[in-house]
Amino acid sequence: MAGAHPGLESLIPLRGGDLLSSADLSRDQTLALLQLAVDLKSGQRQIDLAGKVLGLIFTKASTRTRVSFSVAMARLGGQTLDLNPQVTQVGRGEPVADTARVLSRYVDALAIRTFAQDELADYAHWASIPVVNALTDLEHPCQALADYLTLAEAFGGNPHNLAGLTLAYVGDGNNVAHSLMLTGALLGVNVRVGCPVGFEPSREVLAQSQAIAGQNDCRVDLVHEPLAAARGAHALYTDVWASMGQEEEQAARERAFSGWCLDEALVAEADSRAIVLHCLPAHRGEEISAGAMEGPSSRIFDQAENRLHAQQALLAALLGGLG
Repeated sequence: MAGAHPGLESLIPLRGGDLLSSADLSRDQTLALLQLAVDLKSGQRQIDLAGKVLGLIFTKASTRTRVSFSVAMARLGGQTLDLNPQVTQVGRGEPVADTARVLSRYVDALAIRTFAQDELADYAHWASIPVVNALTDLEHPCQALADYLTLAEAFGGNPHNLAGLTLAYVGDGNNVAHSLMLTGALLGVNVRVGCPVGFEPSREVLAQSQAIAGQNDCRVDLVHEPLAAARGAHALYTDVWASMGQEEEQAARERAFSGWCLDEALVAEADSRAIVLHCLPAHRGEEISAGAMEGPSSRIFDQAENRLHAQQALLAALLGGLG
């Protein structure tokens, strides 16, 4: 690495470690990862991970996560190996303990997208290489890094300027909401999560986020009315009402979430500079209106691109690209 960047020294301890939760990072590490992503995106910094191999184990469908991890490794000079469970022994019931130890002899890191957080934790326990949460039912930490990178870009470009901003999430209190709460609390961002009654985020994650927020002069609040969440916010964020594995609940969830669409009326309640975010894929006319998604406030496709840059920074830190 040519020349040390202020703050990047906080990333050195991440080398060889795991990222299972947004809360695995400190405030300084989260800020440093975002700054490194800014530098990588702008071309101000180049990192060489030639010879390193990232294995992907995805038991859930993926477009952005799969492609962005693959391209991130390619841009760092490394390679990606798709370990599709349908064509490996993972899909035939080989124990995680065996798979993790074997793969640790072949690849340098694993990005895992699965249902249960416990399965991810098992991989991390048995593997001797970094394990990255590429989405579980509990959290989506890589998505949150990209989201706050996008918010930083919209408000001056410096991740340190995020403190004091407000992000409003409206919809299901799901894995994305959990990581937005945790990462926002670390960064000093006020996070308001608006959900219908019965669709709130995990009580444990809410309490954890509020404890972190108390240390960083910000708030994490839960409300049950979309206008209350959106009022004065600097970012409006939503996600699908039925996540992967909940397809059978789609009709019931559509009824429960009636009135919760992120639309132009909700945007009008936010700060005049507010941006609109969605982690995709989106269902126009359900959780977000076409007007909000395609309107001048939308940063949704910048946000999708930023998955690449945020994950490039994360992989560089975990795989020793910072010296």
